[in-house]
Amino acid sequence: MGVFENISIPGHEMVNFFQDESVGLKSIIAVHNSTLGPTCGGLRIWPYESEEAALQDVLNLSRAMTYKSAMADLELGGGKAVIWLDKNQSKTEELIRSYARFLDTLGGKYITTTDVGSDVNDLQWISEETNHVVGLPVDQGGSGDTSIMTGLGVYLGMKACAKHLWGSDSLEGKTVAFQGFGKVAKQAAIHLAKEGVNLVATDIDGAKLEQASELGASIVGISEIYDVQADIFSPCALGGTINSNTISRLSAEIIAGGANNQLESDETCEILKETGIVYAPDYVINAGGIINASCEIGSEYNEQRSLEKTEKIFDITLNILNLALEQNVSTVEACEKIVADKLSG
Repeated sequence: MGVFENISIPGHEMVNFFQDESVGLKSIIAVHNSTLGPTCGGLRIWPYESEEAALQDVLNLSRAMTYKSAMADLELGGGKAVIWLDKNQSKTEELIRSYARFLDTLGGKYITTTDVGSDVNDLQWISEETNHVVGLPVDQGGSGDTSIMTGLGVYLGMKACAKHLWGSDSLEGKTVAFQGFGKVAKQAAIHLAKEGVNLVATDIDGAKLEQASELGASIVGISEIYDVQADIFSPCALGGTINSNTISRLSAEIIAGGANNQLESDETCEILKETGIVYAPDYVINAGGIINASCEIGSEYNEQRSLEKTEKIFDITLNILNLALEQNVSTVEACEKIVADKLSG
């Protein structure tokens, strides 16, 4: 799958390929849909195995951002950016600045922030090259760490699933298994620990597992997380981990996590429905980050406004679960109908 074979990609308004050989930059910015407003999404920096893998990831992620913003009632569209690192290539300031200059040529069609592999230091370099960036530190007029609101939204999504399935939003005494324990999982786990939830976690990073242990989590191996006796399974690493094979190993009645694109394929949501597992669509409950970032676009950042919007994730999730049950469709199908209506005006 080469670049010129994909100049016209159905379903996306714009897919931009940037290369700067002087700094080793290979980047793709995908604009999925700008019907509701300028597109916004994070910058993912990753050593993809191929151009096809990088392209597929940015297409999937940008589409998910359209759904995420629409479901959160934001006046934003969906976009995403990736930087494709070579196997032994490291991120550099020059690489990030070059990306920012390319981004600036889009004239505000896409607004960038952090994602896997990028951080606030990168945003500071980007902000010196373009105004089309959000998520800078609060003391610099930005919305700050997106993981705080994202983690809160994931936690509220879990509670909405509990309310729908068990009749009460209380999670006290329940067990949540975290697949990945990055910043978002940690923030969700802080809320869960305060509520008396039993935590189980796995991650490839030992330092992150230490943080999980400090919150009282039991630690298991990467491959063992699917077999943990848990009430809620929470994918919080990279996407595509939920498929027919992993579903068959789960004891959890609920899947609710912070990872993007958790389902391996479109058919996976049907398998979950048939299995009776309640699935909270990732782009609904992990929308806290984009909600937080949206509160600095076009106005001075207001933390209280961000908190109030993020807290609506509970009701939004509960409404989706109830709608899916009433219409006998998967939760993903229920969301698709809602988003289609919003995008059609």
